[in-house]
Amino acid sequence: MNGSGVATDPVVTGIGVVAPTGIGAETHWQAVLAGKSGIGRISRFDPAGYPVRLAGQVPGFIAKEQVPGRLVPQTDHWTQMGLAATEAALADAGVTPAELPEYEMAVVTSSSSGGTEFGQHEMERLYLNGPSWVGAYQSIAWFYAATTGQVSIRHGMRGPCGVLCSEQAGGLDALGQARRLIRRGSRLVVSGGTDASLCPYGLVAQLSTGRLSTVDDQTRAYLPFDVDASGYLPGEGGAMLIVENAEQAQGRGYGTIAGYAAGFDPPPGSSRPPALRRTIELSLADAGIRPSDVDVVFADASGVSSDDLSEAMAISAVFGSRAVPVSAPKTLTGRLYGGGAALDVATALLALRDGVIPPTAGPIRLAPGCGIDLVLGQPRDSGLRTAVVLARGHAGFVAALVLRRSFVD
Repeated sequence: MNGSGVATDPVVTGIGVVAPTGIGAETHWQAVLAGKSGIGRISRFDPAGYPVRLAGQVPGFIAKEQVPGRLVPQTDHWTQMGLAATEAALADAGVTPAELPEYEMAVVTSSSSGGTEFGQHEMERLYLNGPSWVGAYQSIAWFYAATTGQVSIRHGMRGPCGVLCSEQAGGLDALGQARRLIRRGSRLVVSGGTDASLCPYGLVAQLSTGRLSTVDDQTRAYLPFDVDASGYLPGEGGAMLIVENAEQAQGRGYGTIAGYAAGFDPPPGSSRPPALRRTIELSLADAGIRPSDVDVVFADASGVSSDDLSEAMAISAVFGSRAVPVSAPKTLTGRLYGGGAALDVATALLALRDGVIPPTAGPIRLAPGCGIDLVLGQPRDSGLRTAVVLARGHAGFVAALVLRRSFVD
């Protein structure tokens, strides 16, 4: 609230990135602008016997160098990346948690798969050796709220804590909740998400959806909105963000969370329309802006032809045919599930900061009906003030987030 009791938009003051495009926000951003892909052959296990052998993996991430040694055997890879991203985000924001009231700091993250790799290894021990070989940390490391809990404990953040489990849409839902908490009195919220399900158990679970691309050419496997779209590639990593109230931010920050809305698609065969268009409209109304005020849309870009068409139609219905630039940098990382939308938000904030729209690597020819201005080839310089980030999660979750550049003239 400001001095007159009117709710003000919370400010994102810190960004921490652990992604296939690199560790660190600036490393990631430069890779995105250069179209440098983090997609490659899966190396965390031998994928030879699986129909999907490509994924986005975080390069050079060594857990014992990123998190306290005692936490390494207690946590899964996704939580370790979340802890590392949080440390980077706090440093970027210039925040020392010990200097703030512990009950005025909150943690809200998104999660999709939870500690899949950790859980698989413990189940292997159970089946091969018996119950006595299963470690005590199995009880917490697999849990979808593990990252929220570990971040809260490590930094003494004892305010409202939670986790949103809405797959790819979860990153936006978590930031929507962070916005609510700031408006209700929290001074600082750690939000965002990471994911890591690149193990045999996790990959098989993903294959069950039938939406992963089995193309073995890393330059042609993930092509959203393209005539040759064949599904998407999985990935690991994500981003954590520091969200503060305007008073606490004191002029720092990349941008504000100006609007948010969530929806849910009707079941297959329903006569009701998909929820994305209405969700976008509600997010704009929440931000108090018109479609013409939006300078760029960061698309969900699933790479599944039917989904791409419905998303393109929703964007065109709200903003007009080819009326707003659209970007989908996730083709460089794969879809990161609980970490994907948070990384898109981080990328959008960096785009607002620098006034540059990153290109979408991969697509060449838009599929019929996809009447959008998809930014291809080179970054596009633009006077960016407002961005919309879209996300859709498996089973029907839909979300839209409106970001506004800090210190707009």
